Parts: sequence; C-alpha cells; structure tokens
Amino acid sequence: MAMYTIEIDETFNVPRNRVFALFADHERFGKLLGAPVKRIHDSDQADPNGLGSVRKIGIGPIGLEETVIGFEPDSLIEYTITSSSPIRNHLGRIRFEDSGKGQTRVNYTITFEDIVPFTGKVVSAALEQGIRKGIKRVPKLA
Repeated sequence: MAMYTIEIDETFNVPRNRVFALFADHERFGKLLGAPVKRIHDSDQADPNGLGSVRKIGIGPIGLEETVIGFEPDSLIEYTITSSSPIRNHLGRIRFEDSGKGQTRVNYTITFEDIVPFTGKVVSAALEQGIRKGIKRVPKLA
C-alpha cells in the first residue's frame, strides 16, 4: 500500500462566495474538471450539493461516485469515493480563504492509497493534471 497526496494551492481574483459556489455545484465542478458530473443524490441541507449529496463522475458503468462528507458554506468541502474504485482511503478536501481584496485562496488536497501496486502513481498523475488544468478555468467559470 502506498499513500499518495496531491496538493494544489491557487489564488484567484474572484470573491470567495463565487469560487465556493463553482466548486460546490457538482455539475459546474464537472465543467471545471472537463468531466461529466451529475448529482445523483441530494443533500438534506439547504444546499442540494451539501453534506451527504452524491455525485457520479464519468459515463455509464465507467464512473465513480463521490459523497460529500464535509460542507461549510464559503469555507470547506470534503468528499470521498463511495463506489468501488482502484483506490481506497480517499479524501478530497477543498478549503477557501479570503486573500486580500476580493481574492480567494483555494487549497485543494487529495489523499488516497492504492490497492493494486503502482496504480496510484497513474491515478495521482492523471488527477493532478486534470485538476491543475481545470483550476485555471476558475476565473472564467466562477
């Protein structure tokens, strides 16, 4: 078992509530990542994308389900993979902070372990590349 960590730290010239709203909305988050994402279970909270909501990433049988396990408006989103996948002990954590005038700092970390040796390296590289590319779209999409 190897443990993998991806950490991305970016600051945007966009107010925090707008950046948070982009990441919180499962379908807009999919646009950010350039992947099909659909909310398949609503949260019981005021925001249907909040705590306990489930999104499916991918198409048909080739997809992962992620469940939101931490949700603090304008501050924090945490999620974990809840369908079978080649990785385990997965945690995605996105923190949002004010950073100067109307700027928002996003700290995005993902940790997981691989089940099959060396698959983690491939998953980690693909995930990090996808998120780094997608996160550049924040000012356009937020």
